[in-house]
Amino acid sequence: MDVEGLKAFCASLPGAEARQVGPPANILVYAVHGKRFAHFKTSTPEQWRFSLKVPSDRFLELTDLPGIRPARWLGRHHWITVVEVARVPAIDLRAWVRWSHGEAVRKLPGRVRAAL
Repeated sequence: MDVEGLKAFCASLPGAEARQVGPPANILVYAVHGKRFAHFKTSTPEQWRFSLKVPSDRFLELTDLPGIRPARWLGRHHWITVVEVARVPAIDLRAWVRWSHGEAVRKLPGRVRAAL
């Protein structure tokens, strides 16, 4: 899966909203009612690195894989950064994004979840 395909997948999830955050962060954020589930770095030298939350019991396993590392500032909250999206199997990326999106949805109030 390439970056554009992953961006389209993130945007296709129920309630997903994309917004650009400028300097100093320079990220493209995907969120559900303000609850972030993924983001892309948009400035060089880290352009198009992708970060998302993963299950705590898989965090160490995933960060041991080549091209995946703890996300800067968010690693302690079990976020990972995928350095090159194209090197990770699409099935894995989709599963991780679905899980992260589900976590964001679970943190929403019940009436908002029901509307999704």
